[in-house]
Amino acid sequence: MKVFRRKALVLCLGYVLLLLLTMLNLLDYKWHKGPQQCSEPLPARRTPYPQQLPYYAYQSRSDTRALYGPPVPLARKRQLVYVFTTWRSGSSFFGELFNQNPEVFFLYEPVWHVWQKLYPGDAVSLQGAARDMLSSLYRCDLSVFQLYSTAGAGKNLTTLGIFGAATNKVICSSPLCSAYRKDVVGMVDDKVCKKCPPQQLSLLQEECLRYHTLVIKGVRVFDIGVLAPLMQDPSLALKVIHLVRDPRAVASSRIKSRHGLIRESLQVVRSRDPRIHRMPFLDAGHKLNSKKEGGGGSDYHALGAMEVICGSMAKTLQTALHPPEWLKGNYMAVRYEDLVVDPIKTLRQVYGFVNLVVSPEMEKFALNMTSGPGYSSKPFVVSARNASQAVNAWRTALSFQQIKQVEEYCHQPMAILGYERVSSPEEVKDLSKTLLRKPRL
Repeated sequence: MKVFRRKALVLCLGYVLLLLLTMLNLLDYKWHKGPQQCSEPLPARRTPYPQQLPYYAYQSRSDTRALYGPPVPLARKRQLVYVFTTWRSGSSFFGELFNQNPEVFFLYEPVWHVWQKLYPGDAVSLQGAARDMLSSLYRCDLSVFQLYSTAGAGKNLTTLGIFGAATNKVICSSPLCSAYRKDVVGMVDDKVCKKCPPQQLSLLQEECLRYHTLVIKGVRVFDIGVLAPLMQDPSLALKVIHLVRDPRAVASSRIKSRHGLIRESLQVVRSRDPRIHRMPFLDAGHKLNSKKEGGGGSDYHALGAMEVICGSMAKTLQTALHPPEWLKGNYMAVRYEDLVVDPIKTLRQVYGFVNLVVSPEMEKFALNMTSGPGYSSKPFVVSARNASQAVNAWRTALSFQQIKQVEEYCHQPMAILGYERVSSPEEVKDLSKTLLRKPRL
C-alpha cells in the first residue's frame, strides 16, 4: 500500500512539473511575439570587397563551411557558366573574354588535373570524375585540386600549381599578387605571373566566394548529358556556352600542335568503338604525315581523335535541337568563325546570355584580338590574329584526303552547324568561296 502511495505521489509531482513548464513556455512565446522596444538601428556593415559580397548563402546544403562562418547579407544569386568545347576550337581566346572581365572568377581547364592523375584512363571513363570536380569547383571548394594533385604525398598544392595559373587574372592580381590589377583589362604575361608568390588554395577559395560570376572553360567533358545533374541542381543553375569550330580547322590545328596533344589524343582514341569499320586515311605524300616532319603516328592519333570528338558533338547537338527541360534557356551555341569575324556582336550576345555588362574596354580587347597581322604559328599561345586567316587556314594546310576523312567523321555536326562539305581540291583552294551557311541552332 505504501509503495502504491509513493508511485501516486511521484506521478502527481511529475504532472504538476509538466504543467508548470507548459505555462512558462506560453509566457515566453507571448513575450517574444508582442511588440518590443527597439534601440537605434545598427549602421550597415561594409562589405569585405568593393561592390562584392561573399556568396556563402549559395553553398550547397552538403557544404558545412557556411554553417560556421559569420552571418552575411543575402546577395543576388550567382551566375555559373561552363564553356563546353574541344581542343583547338579557339577556346583559349574565348576564355579570355571572361578571364579579363573584372566581375568574373575564371578557371582554365581544371579537369586537366583529373586526366593527369588518372592517366591512362580513356576519355569516356573519366567523365564522371570530371563532373564531380566541376560540382565542387562551382561551390568554390578548391580543395578538390589537392585530391587530383600529382605533386606527391604530403605536398600541398598552391595557387601556382593549378593548370593555367600563370595566365589567370585572379591568381596574378591583387590581393593574391601585386603584378596585375583585376579591374584593368589586359593580357597577363606568364613570365611575370610565375614570379608571384605561391599562395594557399584557401586564399584563392576566399576570392572565388567574392565573385558574382564564376566561369569554367573545359575541353574534357564530351557530352552535355554529363552536365545534366549540375544543370538540374537548383543551387547551381548552371548555364552552358557551347563553343564550336569547323571540324576541319580543329583537325588541322590538332595536327599542328600534335606533340603537345599526343597524351590527350591517346586517351581520346582509346574511347573509340573497336567494332566500327573505318576507312584508312594515311596520306604518305603529304608533309603533315611525313616522318621527316615529325608526323606519322602522332598525326594518326590527332585525326583519329576526331571520330570520338565529332561523335560526342553530334550527340550534344541533337540534344540541343530537341532540348529537355533542364537545357531550355540554359544553352547557347557560339561558332568560332562568327566570333572572329564579328567579335563585338558575338561578345554582346554571349554577355547578354550570362547577364554580364559589356564595357568599352572589353569591346576594344575583343576587337584587338581579332585584328592581328597574321595567324599565329604558336599553337598554345593566345595572341592577336587575322580573322580571315584564322577561319581559312585549314584549307591550305590539309590535304584533300585528310579533309574527306574529317568530313566522314564529322558530317553530322557539320550539317547542323552550317559547315559545307567540299567536293574537289579546287573548291578547297578557292578562298573566295565561303563554306559557311546559317546554322540550324
